[in-house]
Amino acid sequence: MNDVRTKPVIAELRDRIARLEGDRARGAEVLPFGLKAIDRVLPGGGLALGCLHEVAGGGNGAIDGAAAALFAAGIAARTKGKVLWCITRQDLFAPAIAHVGLGSNRVIYVEAGDEKAVLACFEEGLRHGGLGAVVAEVARLSMTSSRRLQLAAEGSGTIGIAVRRWRRQTEAADFGQPTASVTRWRVSALPSSPLPVPGVGRARWQLELIRCRAGESADFEVEACDDKGRLALPSDVVYGSPQKEIGRRRASA
Repeated sequence: MNDVRTKPVIAELRDRIARLEGDRARGAEVLPFGLKAIDRVLPGGGLALGCLHEVAGGGNGAIDGAAAALFAAGIAARTKGKVLWCITRQDLFAPAIAHVGLGSNRVIYVEAGDEKAVLACFEEGLRHGGLGAVVAEVARLSMTSSRRLQLAAEGSGTIGIAVRRWRRQTEAADFGQPTASVTRWRVSALPSSPLPVPGVGRARWQLELIRCRAGESADFEVEACDDKGRLALPSDVVYGSPQKEIGRRRASA
């Protein structure tokens, strides 16, 4: 008898806790990467729409920064509708963004004078509700600002991507501070895929999921986004490295 009475109370407490934690992403739509290795570690099987996500380069150099921007562009390319991209510096290379599937006909660029204005545009874009994605390049992201962005994304169902960029080394430490983002990614450039003939193969990235709400951290070696914004697993990762196979054979011998 007591068990029957306590079950509704426990269920009500769980619902109240979920509301207090802002767990509105539960049951929300997701944007899958299309790679089982990545999707299976993400709650719901993909990036949650209507949420805030963070992306940064694995290092402070321009190459890793460009890889992070292309990763964000590939995600935005796979959404439907226009994409708002907020910047403070005029160094975003539109042809490269188009190369990963985000054509210039879909992007609305907003150039703001400072980061405070970028965050304001970021929030307004997320609240609009008629955009496929909103991307903003920011150096600092406080818990208060990220919470406002997360609530705005939840209200509209639009995915928000904060690309973290730093002018100074001291600003990079801010990336380790807690925020309200649902996932946090770090992208590092790797040597491109080898080709059987002279030339440059498809770019590779080291993709690190360093924070995932209701999930676990993970890292992946992937091939960079194609012209539709899709990642791929390198063939030597899918089928196993030939060098590792040779090593196993020698060890068994």
